[in-house]
Amino acid sequence: MKLHVRYDMNNSCKIILREQLDKIQLPYTLTGLGEIEINETLSSERYKELEINLNKYAIEIIDDPKNIFVQKIKDIIVEMVYVEEANPNLKTSVYLSEKLHKSYNYISSVFSEVTFSSIQNFIVLQKIERAKEELVEGKETLTEISWKLNFSSVAHLSSEFKRITGLTPTAFQRIIKKRKENNFTSE
Repeated sequence: MKLHVRYDMNNSCKIILREQLDKIQLPYTLTGLGEIEINETLSSERYKELEINLNKYAIEIIDDPKNIFVQKIKDIIVEMVYVEEANPNLKTSVYLSEKLHKSYNYISSVFSEVTFSSIQNFIVLQKIERAKEELVEGKETLTEISWKLNFSSVAHLSSEFKRITGLTPTAFQRIIKKRKENNFTSE
């Protein structure tokens, strides 16, 4: 039997963080995406224990200030792409500048230096992942998905989708449909 599930990465991570912090009885406050305020001095032993426990879930503690900043940029972009209420009517550059209180040139420069990629490329990758999820779910048309993800047109979404995945959205939908049909007949 195959089960299909949908999950919210942000909430899943928060639950894991709470469980692991509670497990080692560490007083904390989750202050934002990817940020935890530890409410006491953390010994190196407890830090190591927390680090090991979080690594089991592919969650890593980031120490380098530039990497911390880049993770904040990524978190804001993921939130922007996945949470409709966070989806700005502003240009991305303005949105990031306002959220991070830095110039977009600085934000872009640090992001590129650390990731060897552009912010725009990261945004497109996130939007395509979201589009794939929406297509698998099958509740919205390509036009609705295109509009929801702020692509200028269906053609623009389709060309970016093909550039990233090697498939057109229609071909991707056919594959998903075929897989679902095969799963029903094999059960």
